[in-house]
Amino acid sequence: MEEQIIGRVKRVNGPVIEAEGITNGMMMELVRVSEARLIGEIIKLSGACAIIQVYEDTTGVAPGNIIYGSGMPLSVELGPGLIGTIYDGIQRPLERLAEISGTTIQRGIQAPPLSRDHQWDFIPALKTGDFVTPGTILGRVQESERIEHRVLCPPDVLGEIISIVDSGAYTVDETIATIKTSSGNHNLTMMHRWPIRKPRPVTDRIPLRIPLITGQRVIDTLFPLAKGGTVAIPGGFGTGKTMTQHAIAKWCDADIIVYIGCGERGNEMTDVLNEFPKLIDPRTGSSLMERTLLIANTSNMPVSAREASIYTGATLAEYYRDQGYHVAVMADSTSRWAEALRELSGRMEEMPAEEGFPAYLPTRIAEFYERAGYMQNLNGTEGSVSLIGAVSPPGGDFSEPVTQHTKRFVRCFWGLDRQLANARHYPAISWLDSYSEYLDEVSPWWSTRAGDSWARNRKRIMELLQREVKLQQVVKLVGPDALPDSQRFIIEVCSLFKNAFLQQNAFDKNDCYSTIEKQLRMMDIILLYADMGETAIRRGVTLVNLRRIKVLQDIVKMKLTVANDDIAQLDRLEARLIRSIEKL
Repeated sequence: MEEQIIGRVKRVNGPVIEAEGITNGMMMELVRVSEARLIGEIIKLSGACAIIQVYEDTTGVAPGNIIYGSGMPLSVELGPGLIGTIYDGIQRPLERLAEISGTTIQRGIQAPPLSRDHQWDFIPALKTGDFVTPGTILGRVQESERIEHRVLCPPDVLGEIISIVDSGAYTVDETIATIKTSSGNHNLTMMHRWPIRKPRPVTDRIPLRIPLITGQRVIDTLFPLAKGGTVAIPGGFGTGKTMTQHAIAKWCDADIIVYIGCGERGNEMTDVLNEFPKLIDPRTGSSLMERTLLIANTSNMPVSAREASIYTGATLAEYYRDQGYHVAVMADSTSRWAEALRELSGRMEEMPAEEGFPAYLPTRIAEFYERAGYMQNLNGTEGSVSLIGAVSPPGGDFSEPVTQHTKRFVRCFWGLDRQLANARHYPAISWLDSYSEYLDEVSPWWSTRAGDSWARNRKRIMELLQREVKLQQVVKLVGPDALPDSQRFIIEVCSLFKNAFLQQNAFDKNDCYSTIEKQLRMMDIILLYADMGETAIRRGVTLVNLRRIKVLQDIVKMKLTVANDDIAQLDRLEARLIRSIEKL
């Protein structure tokens, strides 16, 4: 990257620097500040003056220091070697930086995001004379045991292949093909750069129709998320946002996971970095890091880098989507990102809007969530990016600006409930506050696998849960004895559904993940109990007798005792339930 002097520092205000004498500078240009070469970005230009957002600690920077321009926007390197690497918010490899500088990262220290020494076994997919267009797959590299990396032609290159290398081992910066373009010959390597704030181009958006199966029953059954969809997980401190995202990251059927720790506490991010390499991917039996990219940007890191980390993660996800993969992005948490926007906006003396957030907060949130979708890529493949954003409203107040604006731009909402978390009911997703607008889109997919029973049973159980809320209000006023058995039985069924179905134990080998077949059969059994019990009560059977049937305890424990591949055991449980109620 060729650098040239474009100006000097005039004023320093934390991570925001005012520059003067700017020549050849452009908006969103990547710059280096002072002899320490601190990374920054031009975010405002006015004549020969500019405002620069610096992504590192500016201690020691003084007026008169030189500013170096790169002539290009803040970008990330895309190529083999991303999987399993831990980056900070501006794609600096943290493990490599630790080797260079120790546990404390020095200011201005740099290391290439992709190793220049590692050789990858490249297998070409094209030959001399072939015509390449943006996004064409040039060849393949086995990046990890699970992920085959498809080396792509950059989105701005079009032409005929003059030469291409044979199968062999190459580094990411070695030329693998030469393309004859309208402007001359262009050498291609296994890596290319892309601006983080610019979405990567696609051919078309495809309607969402396939659910992202997470193995979490409350999500898959009640509030499903489509592949390529967007969801917000708001909740106060300690309600389980990070835990829910960890469970989804481990068990969902996405091909690749991008986990962005945006402004989270250092000890929480340490747990992620320690735990993820130890977690085993249930589909391959190898480490979960074989399909994971981690971006660690803790709350004690420079606040401006926190603002960039969201876009860095989205760009990495889009790159793997362009290869034909389904990617799930965990952003934890977007509230910390919004707080970074607020701090930087204040330092630039912009007019604040509600609660001090900048007036453009809704626009930035919309731009982020718009990068999700199920796409037809430039090379004809299909891929998706699903965005799962945690929101941390102060005091658990869902009426604060970040939560409210996020609800405008997402179509799925998993609201976490403090009372459920305090009762150790996890996932603490409230069935009253949550919703999913993907139901109509994913219903045909469920119908092909389960007939019409999924939509019908889901509707029935949601109606029962709504009725139970009203009955509980009566119980609080006059006590349960004032209700007839038929209404007390509804409360009984809903309690069974919450304990036996919605509550899930992440540490139990049978309960941590549920296949869709197990979920469907469990719901069938609970609703069969509801239907047969209702009929029995109408025929004079008392609620006390219904509660006493022995099979009921086995139904409560079926999530723990029945393995995912032993659905026949649930069939036997259903037969016992029928016999028990018929005896009454």
